[in-house]
This record gives sequence, C-alpha cells and structure tokens, in this order.
Amino acid sequence: MDTTLAHLKRGESAVITDVSSELIPLKLLEMGCLPGNNVELVQIAPFADPLYLNINGSHLAIRKETANHILIEKVNLNE
Repeated sequence: MDTTLAHLKRGESAVITDVSSELIPLKLLEMGCLPGNNVELVQIAPFADPLYLNINGSHLAIRKETANHILIEKVNLNE
C-alpha cells in the first residue's frame, strides 16, 4: 500500500514522491506540491477535512480526497 498525504498525522513530515494523478488540481502543482518537496501536516480541521499543510514554506489547505492522490515517503526527524 502506498502512503499518501492523507496518512500523515499532525506534526509529521514527509517528502512528496508522486503527484501524477490527473485528479490533482494544477493550482496545487503551481503552489509547490511537486515530487521532491518537503511537506508537514500542520493542522487537521474538524471532521478531518481539510488538511492544513506546510510545503517548502508555503501554507495551504487541501481536501482529504485530494491528499489521497499525493504519494509521500515519511521522514523520521530523529535520524
């Protein structure tokens, strides 16, 4: 099973590995939601939607449905 942005817990960080889904809005790509960029889950709204993210210093909120299409690799900050 692939790990997606929707699997992150508050405060966890990851690196985006794939955004090839056609369901990803172009605006997210323009705002830095690209493979190789770091992402941190800052906050989860009530009812778990939307997710508030920090992607390479830019803050944005995306729907959980969209986050399910963005593949990531979790980063362990204790290493």
